[in-house]
Amino acid sequence: MSITRIAVRYAKPLLELAEEKGSLEAVRSDMQGFTELCKANRDFVAMLKSPIIPNLKKAQILKSIFDKKVDALTALFFDIVARKNREQYLPEIAKEFVALYNQKMGYQEATVTTAIAIDDSERKTFEKLVADISGKKPLLSEKVNPELIGGYRLSLGDRQIDESISGQLKDLKLKFQKETI
Repeated sequence: MSITRIAVRYAKPLLELAEEKGSLEAVRSDMQGFTELCKANRDFVAMLKSPIIPNLKKAQILKSIFDKKVDALTALFFDIVARKNREQYLPEIAKEFVALYNQKMGYQEATVTTAIAIDDSERKTFEKLVADISGKKPLLSEKVNPELIGGYRLSLGDRQIDESISGQLKDLKLKFQKETI
């Protein structure tokens, strides 16, 4: 079974239960925090995925890290997943939970990459562009990559709009290569 299917099988019921219990926002916040922790701490993810550490030990580690810092439902969920020997999938489950939450609430995640940091008016322009393209409320994250030289690269799920100077130079290079062949 694919990791994505496993993640959906755990994330979807958690979303439904959190909504039923009235703790949807708290669980979403916990899952976003968990995702950020996994991005920032590779050792934590390695511990979760390690076949050497027993799953009950991982459950204890998760409890010691997150107990009283996350919603009770989130803590219980982490414990159940670890006891079912599925803790190695927690990073993917957390990502999938956030994606399902965004879909349910009508949000569109988007990332804009620019050569320099953008100001508030540019941010609003990008948010409007995302809303116009997707028809959803934008959740915009920003990245700075000086290699773009100028312009921007906007990513919405599996769609990418590249209006950067470096992208245009690559297109021009490919066009010249095709014409010379």
